Amino acid sequence: MTPTDPVATRELRPPPGYRLAATVHALTFSPYDPCARIAAGTFWLALRTPAGPATLCLRPAAGALVAEGYGPGGGWLVERADAIAGLRDDLTGFAELAAGHPVVARLAAAHQGLRMPATGVVFPRVLRAIFEQKVTGKEAYRAYAATVRHFGEAAPGPLQPLLLPPEPAAVAAAPYWVFHPFGVEQRRADTLRRAAALADRLQRCADAAEATRRLTAVPGIGPWTAAEVVRVAYGDPDAVSVGDYHVPNTVAWALAGEARGDDARMLELLEPFRGHRGRVCVLLAAAGIHAPRYGPRASIRSFARF
Repeated sequence: MTPTDPVATRELRPPPGYRLAATVHALTFSPYDPCARIAAGTFWLALRTPAGPATLCLRPAAGALVAEGYGPGGGWLVERADAIAGLRDDLTGFAELAAGHPVVARLAAAHQGLRMPATGVVFPRVLRAIFEQKVTGKEAYRAYAATVRHFGEAAPGPLQPLLLPPEPAAVAAAPYWVFHPFGVEQRRADTLRRAAALADRLQRCADAAEATRRLTAVPGIGPWTAAEVVRVAYGDPDAVSVGDYHVPNTVAWALAGEARGDDARMLELLEPFRGHRGRVCVLLAAAGIHAPRYGPRASIRSFARF
């Protein structure tokens, strides 16, 4: 066996209408993400798993979805490939909730092939979410990509270049000024280093609720960052990014025809969908719905608090 041969393979059977690219889009920061790539209809994801470094390949094949794992943790990734592909996403009760609002019902029907993935690996999402705090998407991606390349380690498997996310211990040990050339000020750098030092403890959390409690106990991490993490690491369909610059306006516009809304109004409008509130936000994003913009168009992606 060569390093480019899979160590484990598994065939998955997605439901009719399943959309791989739309589902795994949440796992990529951009088309140029150094750790995740969609190439020729195939999805590649590099992670540091509890079993070691690994790369997962998900490729459609005659109505099936073939999962291939590379590297020491390849078997671990293949074992949970269905979760990463969103095939463990539990939509129980959502159809009934969606039927209560015409916009949500329409989006649920139009995007029924979109599922919510769950990677089962926490720290890479923490890294990305902290870099997204209070900055534009372009600035956040620059910091993320530069950090990955700074600690760069080639991912297992045949797709190159593909890099592993940084080792948490290496990030925790780095002085804060290492991140300055990447556009990361000391506050976010220190938050990242604190979270990296707790990465093993965060990884052992049993569910999204425990992870949220542990994350928000870290100075510099608030409800927005925690929601961004658990929605992807645990596939939490109820995680709402409270504190986002755009999402309250989007929810208010889509669900009530109000051009502006705050967090309280957003949560009020989402309450009928409790258990799937985050899913509703994902559907609004997938549909490209935005509240009307007033004044000069901004290039802000999230301008989240933390």
